[in-house]
Amino acid sequence: MADIQIIETEFAAAAAVAGLLARRRVRLQPTSAAAAGVAVFVCSARHEAALGGTPAVTSAARAAGARSVVIVEEGATTLAIAAEMGGRLLRVALPPAAGQPAHRDAALLTLADLLASQVSAMVAADAATGALIDLAARVARTDVTVFVNGPTGSGKEVLARKVHEASRRAGAPFIAINCAAIPENMLEAMLFGHEKGAFTGASGANKGIIRAAEGGTLLLDEVSEMPMGLQSKLLRVLQERRVTPLGSQTEVPVDVRIIATSNRHMPDEVRARRFREDLWYRLNVFPLATKPLCEREDDIPALAVALLRRHCPADIALPTITPEAFDTLLAHDWPGNVRELENVIQRALVLHEGGRITPADIVIDAVPVLPVRPLHLAAV
Repeated sequence: MADIQIIETEFAAAAAVAGLLARRRVRLQPTSAAAAGVAVFVCSARHEAALGGTPAVTSAARAAGARSVVIVEEGATTLAIAAEMGGRLLRVALPPAAGQPAHRDAALLTLADLLASQVSAMVAADAATGALIDLAARVARTDVTVFVNGPTGSGKEVLARKVHEASRRAGAPFIAINCAAIPENMLEAMLFGHEKGAFTGASGANKGIIRAAEGGTLLLDEVSEMPMGLQSKLLRVLQERRVTPLGSQTEVPVDVRIIATSNRHMPDEVRARRFREDLWYRLNVFPLATKPLCEREDDIPALAVALLRRHCPADIALPTITPEAFDTLLAHDWPGNVRELENVIQRALVLHEGGRITPADIVIDAVPVLPVRPLHLAAV
């Protein structure tokens, strides 16, 4: 089943948008094929007029099973997005191409992100990220344990969610726990659950996070921070697919898929005896690795636009990132990866004026400096 159908009739930017969606591995229905089971139906305002108006478009979308419609008006002076029919129909005013490649054109990237976000597609434009999404989709077809390694802020949890959403377990819970953020004396009870009275303050039973993810996926984020004592208990859960709550003598069978992540070099952790070797091999059945943002520069404009849409307040018109601002973003090496980029985009939202984000609004590792305007005091 396709995710999106783009009607190319009288839609000049259709091929460029389709190319951007293909980079994100969105499944597209060919225009020549009869739409069936698509999630999003896309056409131009000219095609809408040729069909006889909005009712004809919504009728075609309904026949295709689409849950939303996007109508694009090309040649607009500024980028704008307006919702109709309770958000089920979106109208996008799309400015002419800015003379940049599609993966550097802010308006086209915004339209592609608007479409892809409706089918939960991972933000991507770089070939390496696309290959990683393909690999994640292949491993999702099985139930093998996955280990995702990569630097902090590079999208490890996003990739884990992608594996879950593409798996047979997609309809079941996806539960993530940060092993570094929970005190050791609480982590065991949270993971494995406990019976009433198992410890001071246990006024009731709790089934724990592992059993809460029954039938779905459990993400053990930064598993390398897990205390050694708990590592042996986790190993048993992986081996036996059973969990024993604190204060209980009874093992409970569990059916969960485990995905673990770490920003550390795990063979070094094993050699330093900070992580159990047997657990490492149990977790590292299928390894995936996310790259630093500086090594996938084509993702930077796509991520910047996606983050801009995420953080732009509803009462403010969505600004456009200029090509020069993209150049500034691409020139930085992003040691903080996507989290650092997110901070920079939020600063730009505060600083920008006139609906455009320029290089002056891109503040990296510095305190924003605003121009000083003369203060006019009334005579007293």
